[in-house]
Parts: sequence; structure tokens; C-alpha cells
Amino acid sequence: MTKKILILSVFVVASCGLAYELIAGALSSYLLGDSVLQFSTIIGCYLFAMGVGAHFSKYVRDEDVLSRFVDIELAVGLVGGLSAAVLFLTFSWMSAPFRTLLYTMVFLIGVFVGMEVPLVMRALNARQTEFNELVSKVLTFDYLGALAVSLLFPLVLAPYLGLVRTGFLFGMLNVGVALWTIKAFSTELKNVTGRMLRACAVLCALVFGFAFADKLTYWGEHGLFGDEIVFATTTPYQRLVITKWKDDTRLYINGNLQFSSRDEYRYHEALVHPVLQPLPWAKRVLVLGGGDGLALREILRYPNIEHVTLVDLDPAMTGAFTHREELVKLNHGSFSDKRVQVVNADAAIWLQHNDDMFDAVIVDFPDPSSFALGKLYSVPFYGMVRKHLSANGLMVVQSTSPFFAPHAYWTIDATLREVGLKTYPYHAYVPSFGEWGFILATPQAQYTPPTSYRLPMRYLNADTTREMFIFPPDMKPMAMEPNRLNTQSLVHEFEQDWRRVIR
Repeated sequence: MTKKILILSVFVVASCGLAYELIAGALSSYLLGDSVLQFSTIIGCYLFAMGVGAHFSKYVRDEDVLSRFVDIELAVGLVGGLSAAVLFLTFSWMSAPFRTLLYTMVFLIGVFVGMEVPLVMRALNARQTEFNELVSKVLTFDYLGALAVSLLFPLVLAPYLGLVRTGFLFGMLNVGVALWTIKAFSTELKNVTGRMLRACAVLCALVFGFAFADKLTYWGEHGLFGDEIVFATTTPYQRLVITKWKDDTRLYINGNLQFSSRDEYRYHEALVHPVLQPLPWAKRVLVLGGGDGLALREILRYPNIEHVTLVDLDPAMTGAFTHREELVKLNHGSFSDKRVQVVNADAAIWLQHNDDMFDAVIVDFPDPSSFALGKLYSVPFYGMVRKHLSANGLMVVQSTSPFFAPHAYWTIDATLREVGLKTYPYHAYVPSFGEWGFILATPQAQYTPPTSYRLPMRYLNADTTREMFIFPPDMKPMAMEPNRLNTQSLVHEFEQDWRRVIR
């Protein structure tokens, strides 16, 4: 019976160890961007720390193996369980030490986890387990635990519990291992009462954190965003937060501002109307991204538009802007219009498996701050978009700031030209973002910026439109290489550009 308990412990501790690693990687990629870099460095630090822990385990005396195992379970349960909450609050209120604390915690958890399996194997060996049986069972349950968490984390834990609550959950599992080890091996352990009291204290702290995880997250995000949070959710794809202060409603995705209701009309008028004004014959429009429905609102103002397909990955995004009253007010109920078809899917996959043609395409993705987003700004992606655009149609791409991120902006321009599109770069001043860039493109048509608009505008007129297509010397064009899928140079250019201006 005692052998089975130890083997089951391997399954649980392996699950917990991988969970802490995934939490650290996901949290850092949410907050810092560049998921490949964050996951790569965290995995490297974690594995190195496990090696250090495995080395340290040899200094544990044979008669103390179970006692040290219990102590380590309590330590990793406490540190690992608190890790997501501590890191998130640190980033929100004191961003400077975040990276140092992140890698310190990852290293510490890795050392503890690295000691667990060697100690269990020594405990099994002391119970006269055959070596081949010992190794096969321990490694089998170790890998099974890792498999279980690798499937549960993206599908269930992160989207439904959130990172902070998931950390507390796995911390409780580690403490559970300590408790059943104390109970099963009470005759072999020293100071059983003291260890039981410590285990109960740690468990109570983790249960309290689990129960109040939403409050902790709210405090952290309040420190990060400042304004009252009216809606927040973690999905399998991103963290969505909507804040409100007086008449200013703001959307943040993974901590990055997407719009402010005070000036979003500037952005969305500049995004949509230079494309649709010259196309009075246009009937079918494709929107890629734009799950807030604000670009959709501008498109639907044209009576000639008969059908709009909007493809956005996250159903939580389109759902919030379809049903929440304060958000529906912003987009004028655009998702309820009978002309609109919403598709929640990966845009690249949808384009690959759909044959529809469109007179105009509006590409409104978040900035290419990660490789997952960078693929949506790549040569293959724009090649697929072109196949869905009529010969005389127009498309426009949200293209980050030509002032703050010029290398990234002109890389997007080069990528569009690489697939045979004629490009017409332009920019507009949006107070919440500063100078912001767009690139209009067409397969064959010659484009002339509008000198008037059929619809009333709050921002656009002949003068502002003319100025949008003029680049002053401090935003002059740059010769850049296209963003290819295998290298994703755009993501590196974007990070380097913004690193120069963000303090």
C-alpha cells in the first residue's frame, strides 16, 4: 500500500511541477509579450533548476528521505501556489522587479521539483522495490502527470479558473501529497505533529487565496489599469479587461490598450472610410479581427453593403460586444445587424478553407507583439487574403505606429508588396496611441485618396485625408525585408522599436 501511495505521489507532483512552469510562461507572455522568448527562457531556467535540485537530493540522509519529501511538498506548494498571484501583483504595482522575481521563483520551484522524484525513488528503493520496476513505474507516472496537465491547462484550467486560481489549486495538491504522506508514514517520520500543523497552515493560506483569487486579480488589474474594471475574463487565447472612468471606456488585451471610447472614432474612421468611400459598388466586406464591432459599425453605415463576414478568434470577445449594454452602445449594436455573419475561428485557417470573394477587406488585428500574432502579418497570410479580394477591391491593414515603430510599420508594407499588392501607406493621430499607421493595398486598381465623403464624419474631411497620406521627414519610408513565416522578423522589429520608446 505504501508503494502505491508513493507512486501516486509521483503522478501528482509531476502534474504540479509542469503546471507551475506553464503558469509562469503564460503569465510572462501575457504581461511581457513574445511568448516564444518567455517560454523558452522559463523552460531553460526551470530545467536547469531541476538539475540543481536533483543534485542537492543526494545530501539528504536515507533516514530523512520521507521527512524531507514532506518538507519539500509544503515548500513547493506554498511557493508554487502563491507564484501567479505574487507575480501578477508585483507587475501591477511594482513593475521594475518583475523579471528578477519571475526567474527567482521559477528557479526556486525548479529546485524543489527536481528533488521530489529522486527522493521518492530512494523511498521506494528502501522498500526493496526491484530497480527495473522502480524506474519504469516512477517515470511512467511522472510522464502521465505531465501529459494530464499539458492537456488540462489550455483547455480547462487557464480559461475557466484563470492563472491565479490555478496556481492555488496545484499548491493545494502539493500540500495534499504532504498530508497523505504524513498519514501513511507517521511511524517513520519525525515531529509528525509539527509537520501536520505546518501543512494545515499552508493549506489554509492556499484555500483562502483560491477563494479570493478574483479579488486579488481585481486589485492587481486595478493597479495596472487604474480605472474601474467593469468586465474581465481569461479565455484560451487572451486576457480581456474592460475599464470605465467617467465617459471613457477602454479595452485591454493582455494588458495592452486596444481602444478608448473618447477617441476610437478617429482610429476607426481612418481604418474604414478611405477604403469604402471609393467603392460605391462594394457589396461584400470581410473583417479579420475587429471583435469589438467598432470597425463593423462604420462599415454598416454604407447602404450599398449587403453582407459583412467578421472572423475573430475569440468568442468571448465578440460575445461581450454583442450582449453587454455599455459595449453594444459603443458599436451601435452592429453584431445584431442582419447583414453580419460572425465566425469565431483562426483567420488563417478560415481563409484557407473558404472560397468567398469580397470587394473590401478590413484587417484589424492586435499589434504583432508575439509569433502567434506575427503569422497574421506574414507573406503567406497576405497571399491568402489576396485570393479573397476582388481584382478592383481594396484592403487595409492596421499596421502599428510609423513614428514609434517605423521598422515594424515598413516591414508590413514590404510584406504586402511581396505578394504583388500595390500599397498606399497612411497615418492618423489618435490621442490614446499617438501617431498610428495603416496600409491600404489593392491587386490592380489605382488608388486616389478621397477628397469628400458621402457620410458625415467626426474626424475625416478633405484636409485630414490629404495629410494622412503625407509622411513628414521623421516618418519617412524605410527599406525593410518582408515578414516571412519561418523567421518572423516583424516580431523582432516590433519589440526593438517599442523597447526604444517605452520606459
